[in-house]
Formats: sequence, structure tokens, C-alpha cells
Amino acid sequence: MGTKRVQVQEIPGWGTYLRGQWEARFAGHLSAEEKKEIHLDSFLWHLCSYKKTACLEKQEAIQSFQDQKKEKCTFFYQFIDDAYLINHAAPLSIGDLPYDRLHMDFGDLYVMDWEQKWSFVMTHESSCGPYFIQF
Repeated sequence: MGTKRVQVQEIPGWGTYLRGQWEARFAGHLSAEEKKEIHLDSFLWHLCSYKKTACLEKQEAIQSFQDQKKEKCTFFYQFIDDAYLINHAAPLSIGDLPYDRLHMDFGDLYVMDWEQKWSFVMTHESSCGPYFIQF
């Protein structure tokens, strides 16, 4: 990814923090009970698969991510404590993302812009996602 058009900076230990930020921003409207009912503690993307927020899915989500004006954004995974920062993300496309649906650690990827206005999510489930949420 760094050899292409975007430069990625690793942010050690920020995965937990960014998952918390993502949950607060995109799932903050849910009660603790609602979060428990959809197993949000297992996968944040359950917010979308259980239809608890407005989002685009599949090809529409991909197209919206591709068309999105990207400046500075982060990406992180469901089960990894490290996260990554992209300072000049304008050329970032779906093909640049280090995602592997069949790998337990790299199969659930969350991209979130620095201002937390949007998020693009890819899941390990072939029937779920990708998803795009925008405020």
C-alpha cells in the first residue's frame, strides 16, 4: 500500500481507541441493551447488518467510498490493536486496502475519516457488506 499513491503510518495500540470512537460516533444512538441484542461487542459492523443505522451496501457502498473526498483517514481491524493513519488519502481506493476476507485478523476492516463524517466497512462475511455510513 505504501508503494503506491498513498503513504500509511502505523499507529501502534490505537485499534481499541478507534473502535471505541467508531462505536460512539456511528452507534451512539443505540442503548446498551440494543447494542447487546445485535452483538455489537462481537463485530461493529453488526450495526449495519442488523439495519440499526442508515447505510449503503454492496456496490453502492463501494461506489460511495470511491467517490468520497478523502483527506486524512484511519483504518483499523476488529481484532488487531494497531491502527493506521493516511494523511493524504485523496487517491485511496478500495484496491489499496489491506483486506483479506478469509483471514481472521484482516477480514473485518473499518476505514474512518479523521473528522468521523463517514466510514467504509468490509467484513469477513461474503453476504454482509461492504457498508458505507455517512453523516
